[in-house]
Order: sequence, then structure tokens, then C-alpha cells
Amino acid sequence: MDGTKFRGEPELRTLAMPADTNANGDIFGGWLVSQMDSAAGISAKTYAKSRAATVAIEALKFKRPVSVGDIVVCIYYDLYQVGTTSMKIHVEVWFRKPEVSQREKVTEGTFVFVAIDDQGRAKAIES
Repeated sequence: MDGTKFRGEPELRTLAMPADTNANGDIFGGWLVSQMDSAAGISAKTYAKSRAATVAIEALKFKRPVSVGDIVVCIYYDLYQVGTTSMKIHVEVWFRKPEVSQREKVTEGTFVFVAIDDQGRAKAIES
């Protein structure tokens, strides 16, 4: 580890590919948000022990672009608030250039999930 502070636990690791880029060669912000939603969704489903659905994304911040070939080193999550049916999960995306070991945070945001039953209705989270 390079001494950089991460918030939460690692959930996903992936690589930015050419099909995920815009006309400038930067990775689509939507692709990053999708990866973040997947990481948060795994955490929400595991905690709730049931299906969970994204109901909101709060305070999403992009700090710098990600280019093709950049390694999205890890997507970290921190499930920091649990209500009766909902969960708030802070998500951070860290990356590095292939030729450099220094990691850098590229985006972060808060995802809100609701535990749902088999009919898609909100259900209480069992602890």
C-alpha cells in the first residue's frame, strides 16, 4: 500500500476499456457510476440479506478523468447508516496509471439503497 487513506472496504477491481470511452478518449462518467452502483449493491444485498434497490445517489463528485488503460485499482464502500428499510453507502473509486504505483481517488458519492422483498416492496432490514 502506498500510504493513501481509503474509506471503507474494497469491493470491486476493474480495467477501463476502449468501448467505455467518449470522443475525447476519457471513460464515460456513467461507466464509473455503474461500477460504483454495482459495488454498493453487493454491499447492500449482503447486509440486508435480501434484494436491494438503488433509490438515490447523493453528492456524486468527479475529481479527474479516467483514460483507457488506467487501472481502476479498487472501488471501496462504507455502509455507514442503516434505517428500518434503507442503507446509505459511501463509495470511492481509486485508480492508477499502469506505469505508476501511486493511487488517486477519481470519484466518490453516496448511494441509498432500500431492502426489498420478492414483490419489489420495501422490507425491514434484519440485523
